[in-house]
Amino acid sequence: MQLSAPPYEERLTAPRSWWLISLLAGVSMALIVLPLGVLPMLGGLAGGTAAAAAAASAYGSVRIRVVGGLLIAGEARIPVSALGAMEVLDAEEARAWRTHRADPRCFMLLRAYVPGALRVEITDPEDPTPYAFLSTREPERLAQALRAAKAAA
Repeated sequence: MQLSAPPYEERLTAPRSWWLISLLAGVSMALIVLPLGVLPMLGGLAGGTAAAAAAASAYGSVRIRVVGGLLIAGEARIPVSALGAMEVLDAEEARAWRTHRADPRCFMLLRAYVPGALRVEITDPEDPTPYAFLSTREPERLAQALRAAKAAA
């Protein structure tokens, strides 16, 4: 008999191409300040790259965790007892639920660069949110962790 559910944690990191884009943003800043001289150009390169890299890092630092009877997705903390049916979504279904099938009241932890997703109904009668849409690279594993956490609760 399992006493507690295994923890689940996933960080939705930004794709590698975004780091190249950060470098290109720095090069663009360097070209903008080039008429001011070599030192401002080097400062523009360093500052522009650092600012773009910080933005990419912040956007890609969001985590999804299942710990202590809670689903923690970004800033949301949802008790697993308030979760209902779960639907694993492939890339095409996830795109549909992000666009024309989406309910404006739902909670979305959306990262467009992550193709898969998990849609989890929220059954709490006090909460007007009908479901949570979670972009995840491992939707089956997240659903399994949520089911195990519900069973352990």
